Amino acid sequence: MFRSRSKDEKVSAVKAPADLPTQPRDPQAPKGRPTPKRSEAQTTRRRAQTSAPLDRKEAARRQREARRADMTRQRQALASGDERYLPARDKGPVRRFVRDFVDSRFCVAEFFLPMAVIILILSTMPSPQLKNISLLLWLGVIAMIVVDSVGIWIRLKKQLAARFPNENKRGAVAYGLMRTLQMRRLRLPKPQVKRGERP
Repeated sequence: MFRSRSKDEKVSAVKAPADLPTQPRDPQAPKGRPTPKRSEAQTTRRRAQTSAPLDRKEAARRQREARRADMTRQRQALASGDERYLPARDKGPVRRFVRDFVDSRFCVAEFFLPMAVIILILSTMPSPQLKNISLLLWLGVIAMIVVDSVGIWIRLKKQLAARFPNENKRGAVAYGLMRTLQMRRLRLPKPQVKRGERP
């Protein structure tokens, strides 16, 4: 019952743990790693000090500089049409086609502001005839803008369905109609096609 183990059993008991497969060491484990050299530790510490901001003011200053750099890149992209740095609402082949479609033609809506100024000046005149003319002009301008916008909406929707059947076209027509309201030289991104040129 209480007999001592034989020598063979003792040897197998000692060898058993060595036969087990060793687990691969986790490189992130704190123990078992060699101590880094002093020069390596100092380099790591110095790099952390230069990359991490010292306080909230420094962090805010770096954030402002990064935002300013992004805005500068975005302004340059809006002037040149560089797709990489355009705002999200202007990116993609669908939005580019819509811009080219609108920029390649005359739109009544783009002359809305100059005509509105003329109508406003006429309406301030003391003559009742000029006031009546300004009112008629105002109604005529609105009617022309509505008719022209409906025509652009129909043609643009048809062109988008034919050219981009599998692309997301949500909001593209409204984007184009909003662009028609801006004068050509004030549009951003800048027009990349001439009038009369096919997009």
